[in-house]
Amino acid sequence: MNWTLSVGMVPTGDLPELARAAEAAGWDAISVPDSVFFPEQVSADYPYSGDGKRMWAAETEMPDPLVTIAALAAVTERIRFRVSVLKVPIREPLLLAKQIATLAVLTGERLELGVGLSWMPEEFRFTGTDMRTRGARTDEAIAILRAICPGGGPQWAEFHGKHYDFDRLMVSPAPERPLPILVGGHTEPALRRAARLADGWISANLPATELPAVIARLNELRAEEGRTEGPFSVCVSPVGVSDAAGFDDLAAAGATDVWLNPWRFQGHAATDRETRLESVRRFAAEIIRR
Repeated sequence: MNWTLSVGMVPTGDLPELARAAEAAGWDAISVPDSVFFPEQVSADYPYSGDGKRMWAAETEMPDPLVTIAALAAVTERIRFRVSVLKVPIREPLLLAKQIATLAVLTGERLELGVGLSWMPEEFRFTGTDMRTRGARTDEAIAILRAICPGGGPQWAEFHGKHYDFDRLMVSPAPERPLPILVGGHTEPALRRAARLADGWISANLPATELPAVIARLNELRAEEGRTEGPFSVCVSPVGVSDAAGFDDLAAAGATDVWLNPWRFQGHAATDRETRLESVRRFAAEIIRR
């Protein structure tokens, strides 16, 4: 099992110290969420809470994930970084590919990109993008990211799709290893997208009791796609796990990575800087090193 520290809603200025502490304690990776803005009025329910309401105040700090990872990579040496998840269809994919390729190189190729569709109509309306085509455009964006970051450094690439089109070009710098791309989401289309196109899948706040069935379905879809060979990350953010035995059960169900806030796992709903640091170290000592 690999262990990823989720740093959503942590004050931006505290993140470098937290990243160094996680690396020293033995965490494998850090995940940074993506939220461009908070509309005052939202016309859709938040899909990852029981009542459809967001679990944070509008002024909660959510720094840009790509800028944040660049800063955290500069103060660490080993720990990997994941975006969980980047809202790809509200961004122009060729410009995004430029940012991602540069970030992959600057991090020493410690970057993994989680992608998602975005659930909020206002994000599409305010960025001038089309929510109706978000799935098809995300599929094309993944193909563009693959073309720009295939491994082996900068390569000539072209793309001719329904929504995006460009002739031969080269983006430099670009990573020497292929960029790992993971897909987030619990719906059938999201699971199919992960099985068909991705190097892994990311859950969000699912009860641990529901995860084995979802993982089993994901494996069925991977088999249908003929993609059961090779590495594939199954990243879970379980709700309701209270001890190491619960994580053992998830590993037995096929989970390869656990993503969590250790302070919430230990019962701290809101914490100060010192409590977060202590939680990171304590979880590593009691769970990860086990």
